[in-house]
Amino acid sequence: MTPMILFRWQRALPALLAAFLLLGGSGCAMVTVKQVASSDYLVNKRADVLNTGKLSPASRETLSAAGLDESQCEKDFLVCRSTLLMTDDLNVEQRLSTLSELWVKAALALTPKKQAANEPPMSDAALDAWLEAARYGYAYLFYSGRSPSDRAFEDRQTQVRDYYNYAAEKAAVVLFARARAAALAGEDYTKPVSAGSWTLASDFQRLSLKSIPKQLVPAGTVSFVGMRSTYRRDGFGAELVMVMDPPKLVVPAVAAEGAKAETAQAQATKEEQEEGVRRGRRHQHDDSVPEYSEMSSINVTALLRFEGNTLEDVMRTRQVLLDGYSPEATERITLHGEEVPLAGNFTAAYGLWLAQSGFATQSLRTLFGMSEGIGEPHIYLMQPWDPNRRIIFMLHGLGSSPEAWVNLANEIMGDPELRQQFQVWQVYYPTNAPIALNRYEIANAFNDTLQHFDPNGSTRASKDMVYIGHSMGGVLARLLVSDSGDVLWNDLLANYDLKGERLKRVQSKLGPLLHFKAEPNVERAIFIAAPHQGTDIAGNKVGRLIGRLVRLPLTILGKFEDVFLALAQAEQQADGTAKPKIPNSIDNLKASDPFVKAAAQLPITPGLKYHSIIAQRKPELPVEKSDDGLVPYWSSHLPGALSEKVIISGHSVQETPQAVLEVRRILHQDIDEVGTVATP
Repeated sequence: MTPMILFRWQRALPALLAAFLLLGGSGCAMVTVKQVASSDYLVNKRADVLNTGKLSPASRETLSAAGLDESQCEKDFLVCRSTLLMTDDLNVEQRLSTLSELWVKAALALTPKKQAANEPPMSDAALDAWLEAARYGYAYLFYSGRSPSDRAFEDRQTQVRDYYNYAAEKAAVVLFARARAAALAGEDYTKPVSAGSWTLASDFQRLSLKSIPKQLVPAGTVSFVGMRSTYRRDGFGAELVMVMDPPKLVVPAVAAEGAKAETAQAQATKEEQEEGVRRGRRHQHDDSVPEYSEMSSINVTALLRFEGNTLEDVMRTRQVLLDGYSPEATERITLHGEEVPLAGNFTAAYGLWLAQSGFATQSLRTLFGMSEGIGEPHIYLMQPWDPNRRIIFMLHGLGSSPEAWVNLANEIMGDPELRQQFQVWQVYYPTNAPIALNRYEIANAFNDTLQHFDPNGSTRASKDMVYIGHSMGGVLARLLVSDSGDVLWNDLLANYDLKGERLKRVQSKLGPLLHFKAEPNVERAIFIAAPHQGTDIAGNKVGRLIGRLVRLPLTILGKFEDVFLALAQAEQQADGTAKPKIPNSIDNLKASDPFVKAAAQLPITPGLKYHSIIAQRKPELPVEKSDDGLVPYWSSHLPGALSEKVIISGHSVQETPQAVLEVRRILHQDIDEVGTVATP
């Protein structure tokens, strides 16, 4: 090409391009390739209004097909909704799923993030938006032409399920608040309530509630410090926690705090003793204070059911039913001909219960005989009674409470197989009391609880039970699976000349504590850092100091002061030994204590399977010479144990991952040996 021709071509090029564009050349868009970063891969697939505040790519594509965009829908939601409903080119799933997400976005805008305490939980407009979001999600899942199982691997179904679940959670909290307010005003708790044009009813019969709940908390809104894991199950429904009023515990008569307490215990007046006796008898026979309670927080999975048998019915109805299920008791339900897995949170109720319990402070107040402690054992069921699940019974240690089991119990309830086969019971008991008295009262409380739920002892729950005890709770657990025969009683008689009325008086009070049979139907026991033969630490300078601080309540002083006075009068020893006093738990944990020495020789029930978990504080020492800071190996070791796991840890070894894994191993082995029960 000559220079002249090239020059003319360059001058003509702009005119040619303009002519090309006028002739429609702009319709041939240029396509380029853009590399998607790995960090954007899931965002492009699963980002939606719940995690970004913006509509999902799927909804934006649906809007685009209808000639709309997100900003238009934000400006005029009603026009946007009408356009989507009237656009014939959209299939039913596109329309329903997009409208569900749009209603979620509208509801989020109407729902305040923070509310004053005196404000209603939600406006009718916000509630209406959440119900519409749930309705469109419900219609997509069950009335769009394909079943949920047909879409099992589709991201869009997971998104819409989340819209439904979240909307059901928001609506459930409002419905509960209104139903509770009506109930407190004297109306029927189950009576349907109105909200705008909606009529909402609730059905919590499956939960067997014994009173009106105090609060309904979305499980996803709480997290817990001190819990390693949160266990939940994906599925259909809102994950909630229903909070009931906590049970009333027996509060003993106590001595004054500090120095006054020591004087009150050492020099209790006759009037104080008599008052202690009166209070002790009243508590002992007070049927209004039960020895057991189900945990005051329970896990709930809630569904919103929209009335109707067709898509048209569901889209027209203004009738909604809030249905409540226990996720522990129900794993799946049949809904519109489809078997649907229920969502479930198995940690939130337990964590909320512990966080609101006040156990940490109360247990120490109990140990040191201060006000607001507890006076008798109380059995807690960690989930509603289930006759088909075997019982795991947990006993905490000195100065402790059910909080000692926080991670172990959570891991058991979070393990699907263990959760199906077991229910967890825990005892909360006054750890200042003598071991023999606690053993007696814990056994009574446990058996009374079992008798209440299974009067004939015929259910699966009453058989093949597992006991787990930590520290002093391990000593109690071993005594609960041992026969005393006459060993402890004869040991007492060998040291005191008891005859006539004096013998009868001592026998009436101490005889039941020193004569006992092993608890029946216990199949296995796990002892964790348990000082079966006592500990030298309880008798050293620090132990004696703590022992002097431990205070027995006047209920115990009142019950047993006359007995120990009789023992003092009958004492055979002539070596100047101080007169007998009522021992506290620290006294009983001394390696030299006569009771613990005699109790350590009692035989464990023949055939019982038992295991030891022992802590070793200093790994460089030979295990036989080691201790956990409180309990020496020689005291924790039990001949005949099926397994003995030594873990490098301090005394609170039950909370370590290694101990949790060992307990889970033992329980899974137990299931293999004993057999399983049917899955709900």
